[in-house]
Amino acid sequence: MKNPYQIPCNIAQTLNLIGDKWSLLILHRLLMGCGTYKELQESLEGIPTNLLSERLKTLEADGLLKSTLYQEHPPRYQYELTPSGQDLRDIFNSIILWGEKYLHTCYKRLVHQDCGGHIVHQYYCTHCGKAVSEQELVLQEPPSQEEKSV
Repeated sequence: MKNPYQIPCNIAQTLNLIGDKWSLLILHRLLMGCGTYKELQESLEGIPTNLLSERLKTLEADGLLKSTLYQEHPPRYQYELTPSGQDLRDIFNSIILWGEKYLHTCYKRLVHQDCGGHIVHQYYCTHCGKAVSEQELVLQEPPSQEEKSV
């Protein structure tokens, strides 16, 4: 990203990693099983080849994907998401749910595999084991280093 956000905010800092044009779509295609440069290029109509190459290098440097050389001459790589890249699945699912609700044309729906029922997003507290409503959420600063050491 040319002008990274300097804001001390999780959203801003996450956008520094995945906010470039095409980055989220590349990561999503990897999640969906496109693993080679050619597969990515064919599934992302309109992406310039130099931009795809640059985004793959940047996403790898940021630890969201890794590449494995599978052919030496010419060099060809297989790409796969790292665990942190795979954890973006929740973001993709949230975007799909939002799009289903607000886009004029819905291209995909997120449904329950067993019955085809509609899916909704739900928060869950790992401490007390309860479902949490949005009204019960509080955005909190993490403890400082001094507070952690006391």
